[in-house]
Amino acid sequence: QVQLVESGGGLVQAGGSLRLSCAASGRTFSSNAMGWFRQAPGKEREFVATINWSGGRTSYADSVKGRFTVSRDNAKNTVYLQMNSLKPEDTAVYCCAAARAAVAGSRRLDYVYWGQGTQVTVSS
Repeated sequence: QVQLVESGGGLVQAGGSLRLSCAASGRTFSSNAMGWFRQAPGKEREFVATINWSGGRTSYADSVKGRFTVSRDNAKNTVYLQMNSLKPEDTAVYCCAAARAAVAGSRRLDYVYWGQGTQVTVSS
C-alpha cells in the first residue's frame, strides 16, 4: 500500500520558518517527480512547488518563489519543503504528491498519489 505522510506543520509567527517532510512508503519514488500543494479554508487546492526525479529541477508558484525551497532525498524516499519568511496568507493544509512522470508541473492531474496533509498556521 502506497502512503505519503507529511509532517512538520504547526503554528508559527509571521516571518518564521518551518520545514515540512513527506515520507513515502509502499514503493520507491526515486524515478518520479514530487510536488507540494496547499489548500486554505474556502479555497481550491493550489500548486506550491515541484521537484523532478533527481532533484536537479524545481519550480515554484510565484507566491512562494524566493521564500520556499523544495528538496528530496531519494535514499530516504522523502521530500522536503523549507518555508522561510512565512506570511499569514501561507496558512493552509500542505499536501505532498507523487507524479506519474519523472518531471511534472503545476497541474493536479499530473500527480497520482497524495498525502493527507499537515496544517500550517501563520499568525500575524
